[in-house]
Amino acid sequence: MKKKTHDIFPAPKSLGKRQWGSEILLVLIPKILTLKLLKIKKGKQGGLQYHHKKNECGYLISGKLQITYQNEKGKLVKKILTKGKTFHFQPGLIHQEKALSDCQIIEASSPHFNDRVRVEKKFGFKMKAGLPSTKKKDIKFL
Repeated sequence: MKKKTHDIFPAPKSLGKRQWGSEILLVLIPKILTLKLLKIKKGKQGGLQYHHKKNECGYLISGKLQITYQNEKGKLVKKILTKGKTFHFQPGLIHQEKALSDCQIIEASSPHFNDRVRVEKKFGFKMKAGLPSTKKKDIKFL
């Protein structure tokens, strides 16, 4: 079967402006993976969250990124990543990314869009702006 050129060389597509920066879909391989470019502005952060199904990993192209995550004892801990470092958030792992400087991240994940559970309240934090929690039944698998 002959592939179309646009399938071989997909055009980047903005997934919309985010309060923390921008999210650009580079490649979508349906039911297999997504590849994105995340641009997070200095001082901005995403929500404290976990995913029901989404499995994601990333590579920090530039900047300094603070990752907050829940360790095996259930405690939130922080780790600083610098250019060239990687991360992996499996489904169910509570995590949050905060840019200590402008950051660019290449993120690969399973194509579960709209899969997030915000957990700020669980840890006594006020939920700031951002995308809300979604129900498992509402997760889109592209």
